[in-house]
Amino acid sequence: MIRFGIILLILSSFTISQQDGKNIPSPSWKDTSPSMLIGDFKDDYGIAYTLTDSLFTQHPNVKYHIIKWNLKDNYFIAKNDGANPSEQNLYSRIDFMEFSGMEPFRWGFCLTVYDAPTDSIAETKAVADRKDPKKGCGGFPFSRMKRK
Repeated sequence: MIRFGIILLILSSFTISQQDGKNIPSPSWKDTSPSMLIGDFKDDYGIAYTLTDSLFTQHPNVKYHIIKWNLKDNYFIAKNDGANPSEQNLYSRIDFMEFSGMEPFRWGFCLTVYDAPTDSIAETKAVADRKDPKKGCGGFPFSRMKRK
C-alpha cells in the first residue's frame, strides 16, 4: 500500500510539473508539430483546412484528432472524429511533404490510411511515395496546400 502511495505521488508530481497546473495538451505536440503546417489552408481543389498541433480539420465537418507526430518520416497519426461522415472513431495516417518550385503551394498531404482499427495498424499499414508527389498517394497526387 505504501508503494502505491509513493507511485501515485510521483505520477501526480510529474503531471503537475509537465503541465504547470494548466489544462493544456501535452507540450510534446506543440514542440513536434512543424510550424509550416500549422494554420489555415486551401488545397488545389479549393477545399479549406485548419491544422493545429492536435487537430486536422477538413471544413466544414471532417476532423482528425492528432495523437502522434513523426517528423523524421513526415507523417502524423490521428483518430477520426466520432461525428465524421464516414470511418468514425477509426485511425488515420496522414503523410506530408514540403514542396519547392510549386508556389503558392508549399506543402502537401496524403491520407495514406483512413480506416485502421488501431493507431499502430494505421502507422504501419501503408507509406506514401514522396519521390513522385503526382502519383505517390496510392496512385493519386498529394493534395497541395497553400495558406488562406
